[in-house]
Amino acid sequence: MAAYLVTLNATQAAKDAGYSPRTANEQGARLLANVSVAAAIEVAMKEREKRTEISQDRVLQELGRIAFLDIGKAFNADGTLKPLDEIDEDTRRALAGLEVTELRDADGFAFGHAKKLKFADKLGALGKIAQHLGMLDPKITLKGDTENPLQLLIKAVQGNSLKPVRQSAWGGDEREDEVIEIEGKRA
Repeated sequence: MAAYLVTLNATQAAKDAGYSPRTANEQGARLLANVSVAAAIEVAMKEREKRTEISQDRVLQELGRIAFLDIGKAFNADGTLKPLDEIDEDTRRALAGLEVTELRDADGFAFGHAKKLKFADKLGALGKIAQHLGMLDPKITLKGDTENPLQLLIKAVQGNSLKPVRQSAWGGDEREDEVIEIEGKRA
């Protein structure tokens, strides 16, 4: 059971527990189907959730902060970046990073700072939320009369065929969105 809690993969857990790699898939499935093993796994997962204070709800809340970020909350009315302690918690939690660089002139004198905000991938977060909610099905579904293949073939030749409907999964790229602000005055 401990091996399963690490990967949440029954086949890998069976291998880690010493079962033959050749039969690990079947053994893992058999063990998961066992009522007492399934109950023990559920108890262990609930204990881990309490211990780490990481729950499905908390993960969804964090994804929601990223997905529904209003970047305007990071700026003052005049367009300057707010100090970090004045940015609301939801916006701060959507930050993936903050880089501050001191700006210097040719003589080496500091005259300001460049601040670069990196926000987590909004599209990726939306995709994960939509997937969790069951809104996305990456399979192609065919709509039409599947009872009579000959009739389908005739319709295809006549131009009245099945139309594939693709419901692609939403997923962002691995990049992060960036906002850069430069402040200060040249001496």
